[in-house]
Amino acid sequence: MLNRRDFIHQTTVALTLVGALPLSAFAARKKPVAAASAAQPETPLTPANVKTLPAGANDLDLFLLMGQSNMKGRGEVPPGQQDNPRIVMLHMRNDQWYFARDPLHMAGVADKIDGSSNAGVGPGMSFARAVVAREPDVMVGLIPCAVGGSKIALWQKGAPHSLYDEAVRRAKLALASGAPGQTRIRAALWLQGESDSKQETYEAYPAKLLKVVDTLRADLALPELPFIACTIGSFIATKAAYPRTKEINNDLRALPEHRPHTACVDAHDLKGNIGDNLHYNTESQLAIGRRYAEKLFALEAKK
Repeated sequence: MLNRRDFIHQTTVALTLVGALPLSAFAARKKPVAAASAAQPETPLTPANVKTLPAGANDLDLFLLMGQSNMKGRGEVPPGQQDNPRIVMLHMRNDQWYFARDPLHMAGVADKIDGSSNAGVGPGMSFARAVVAREPDVMVGLIPCAVGGSKIALWQKGAPHSLYDEAVRRAKLALASGAPGQTRIRAALWLQGESDSKQETYEAYPAKLLKVVDTLRADLALPELPFIACTIGSFIATKAAYPRTKEINNDLRALPEHRPHTACVDAHDLKGNIGDNLHYNTESQLAIGRRYAEKLFALEAKK
């Protein structure tokens, strides 16, 4: 088995071969940060330099946050957030690194459910805190990619306005912009399925989910990339518009039966939501983030 340093080196080389572009190639795609809105933190974000890691950190580990509004997060953001020098985020608006704070998907793409950018607390920050608490020599780089209301059809390679293609672009950019020889893409976290829990779409979900896993691993040249899903809220089943919640959750739980190096966080016991029986509240999201970390550690222990 490759040691950590060899793995990082091979990851960097492989992504160069499959088309990772130099930073200059991405300059034209950068967008200015939007003006402050309801989705912005209470104080300005602090830019982060990921070319030089903080004292005590030997590696920058990158994590993709993929899915729809529950990955994006709708939980109430607590006041007084403090920067953690070992947790950074790649901003959705301008592809720049900042020290991470909720909402991670701030000022991102408008939510397809209600057209706003009302991001809140998702599972990303509590996941990152669990990782750095266990691994004091690691810096975590979060790559927010979720879009509220997005169906899995938008997470297919080459689809019109493909969110998958944008996630891969950002993953390669994050890898190229990190400390040379110390940066790797470590895992992808997935929280999506509410928009596909409808009578006309649920049957196609399993095959499309497996395609996300397979194409992501192929495009990043990481055949064993950990891919960790999470069940959608069991409380959603109370809404007539989402009649196939149970089937979608069964598909998510069954993922490890069909692909190695995958896992699923089972959140059926987390009933806390923001009052709409659709989105997990802050308390539930914090628990989900910690469970993601537990699944990651368990997967890696099996290698």
